[in-house]
Amino acid sequence: MPDDQAGSTTEAPEAGPTASDSTYELARQAIERLTAASQTIAVAESLTGGLLAAALTSVAGASVVVRGGVIAYATELKTALLGVPAALLERHGPVHPGVAAAMASGVRQRLGATYGAATTGVAGPGPAEGKPQGTVFIAVDGPAGPAVAALRLAGDRRDVREGTVRAVLSLLVSALREDET
Repeated sequence: MPDDQAGSTTEAPEAGPTASDSTYELARQAIERLTAASQTIAVAESLTGGLLAAALTSVAGASVVVRGGVIAYATELKTALLGVPAALLERHGPVHPGVAAAMASGVRQRLGATYGAATTGVAGPGPAEGKPQGTVFIAVDGPAGPAVAALRLAGDRRDVREGTVRAVLSLLVSALREDET
């Protein structure tokens, strides 16, 4: 390398907000609201495989409010670790709104948190459990009870997983706002 290039750096052009920026912003809002209210969060993840916990813990100060998480990728672990009724799983499979709600409630109770958040669905590629790729259910369980949302996300596996994290963080922030009033 010629001496005139040694140690030189080129600045990248500024880019607009990315999906990860919006995810971080939602996580930051959730951590701030939980901290201000002296409340805690625990997460139960299936298709997101730890991305939700990673988003929350990317925020400085998260250790004050994040209790922990359970990655229950295997269906039987949803029952064994989170208390999802086996009959519900047998009847509907793991990709179901009732399963998301039970996961959120189970992790909240088992980890002793004020709020529980959960993700379950089909990230792809392709369909699973008789459901098309992008079929996702998320839930937040807190003092005011459970909130569940059904999502139909487009894109590849990464897009579905990242969209799921943003959606459940948004649902959590909404629940925190409602509980403040």
